[in-house]
Amino acid sequence: MKTLLSSPCSLRICCSSLPSFSHRPPCLPNKLVAFNSNYNNYFIINNSNYHHVNYYYNYSSTTKPSSSSSFSLFSSIRRRTISPPFLSMASSTQSATQDESTSDLNAFQLIQAHQEKAARLPPVEEIKTLLDNSLRAMLSTFSHKHGGYPSGSMVDFACDANGSPILAVSSLAVHTKDLLANPKCSLLVAKDPEDRTDLVITVHGDAVSVPEGDKEAIRTAYLARHPDAFWVDFGDFQFLRIEPKVVRFVSGVATALLGSGEFDQEEFREAKVDPIYQFSKPVASHMNKDHGEDTKLIVQHSLSIPVDFADILDLDSLGFNVKAGYKGSTLKLRIPFPRRAVDRKDVKTLIVEMLQAARTPVN
Repeated sequence: MKTLLSSPCSLRICCSSLPSFSHRPPCLPNKLVAFNSNYNNYFIINNSNYHHVNYYYNYSSTTKPSSSSSFSLFSSIRRRTISPPFLSMASSTQSATQDESTSDLNAFQLIQAHQEKAARLPPVEEIKTLLDNSLRAMLSTFSHKHGGYPSGSMVDFACDANGSPILAVSSLAVHTKDLLANPKCSLLVAKDPEDRTDLVITVHGDAVSVPEGDKEAIRTAYLARHPDAFWVDFGDFQFLRIEPKVVRFVSGVATALLGSGEFDQEEFREAKVDPIYQFSKPVASHMNKDHGEDTKLIVQHSLSIPVDFADILDLDSLGFNVKAGYKGSTLKLRIPFPRRAVDRKDVKTLIVEMLQAARTPVN
């Protein structure tokens, strides 16, 4: 294996057994098709040429993979390159897998084409909607005690009517002392904290005390998200509002079509929160628990390829996001509604329509 790793040839090596390899690949000119979260592999398509790209792990002479680590070949998609000498001996078996490789390539091309056309919220609306429905985040402040070095802490938050994050902080907390000394801060929200490939949002702004006239409305908004936060009425607690200056977002591999960028204070303030997203949890829970096969049929009909399973993650007025399985790969995909949903009841109507279409035989 040491010889293979040092070879100038490009290998299809699966790093599923190496959780410490957390480096993401550099920016590539090719179009990303999908991210295989089971194996930490990237499927890239560039016109007629296609590749199976693994983790980019740069190691020096003093930092090398452990000799005890196990590797396995992942060959559902083959490279269109000249095989290294040690692989040429297997040429007699490659023809047997060529049809399967071509089928996989066609499937991922279909997925890519489908995802490029799938209806989505405008990025600023998606970002504001996610923030409005999030509960916890990483707050970064300038340490008052330690000479301005960055300091981080996990905090609960809610958003006011304009989308500005609201914190309920104790005067005893270190981050409260930091913010009172220097109001500049950032708030980082991950859509899926367990998945590093998913959307991450960072709000840069100033934390300011809530005016007396706004406190009751702010308290109501905060308790709507955190109904058990009885401590907000304790004497040492106060509400701080983070007034956004810049809102940045970075899409992980799984949501590459959304891209990355930022919005200024005015753009973010004027954006609307999608009214359907708030029903994501009850709808997803019901569908995943009682109608998993129906969701699978809808996804297969929308994508025109078979899937092993499909679980709804969340939804908005234009469609829903699923985690689906395809031949051992786990993909996050966007499934659009036939039209915009107007309310929760309409979401059910649309799902029933999509299921009926999926069950209707094609002539």
